[in-house]
Amino acid sequence: MATVPRISDSEWKVMEVVWAGPPVTALQVSRTLEERERWKAQTVKTLLARLVKKGALRVEEEGPRYLYHPVVTREAAVAAETASFLERISRGSLSPMLAHLVESNRTLDAAELEALRKLLPPPAEPGGNE
Repeated sequence: MATVPRISDSEWKVMEVVWAGPPVTALQVSRTLEERERWKAQTVKTLLARLVKKGALRVEEEGPRYLYHPVVTREAAVAAETASFLERISRGSLSPMLAHLVESNRTLDAAELEALRKLLPPPAEPGGNE
């Protein structure tokens, strides 16, 4: 997919329901979000329509009901949100954000530290070939 549309916080909640078990009907999304968020069916239908218009969802008519399918994967949406966030808070640079996270008062547990170690490349050898 070339571009991922900007998804608002409310739309993200709808997308989470769709990503959890596509295809879904508006009724399924409404029931889930009525329980979680206390939203009315019309609110959900409005958000579904916006997501279809943006290209994040596609809708397929099946008899009297409409089935909603994600066009955007959760992974692609997370990547786009992360890039947008980085651009807003640190002009696209990862270093200032990581420095802030490391210097914050939040303590990482052993599992989080190990996950970070796996993500980071090993340090370069001093005087090594580059």
